[in-house]
Amino acid sequence: MIAGVCAGVARRFGWDPTLVRILTVASLLLPGPQLIAYLIFWLMMPNDPA
Repeated sequence: MIAGVCAGVARRFGWDPTLVRILTVASLLLPGPQLIAYLIFWLMMPNDPA
């Protein structure tokens, strides 16, 4: 909901956005570069035309 990354990933793969958001938050609890990956996806994600 912050940058639309989870919704964009969900739309791309045909998944439920809520499920992708829950998995993203759950993965942030594990050690690793998830936050950096999220920020990179935020920069790479194209804007959704209104």
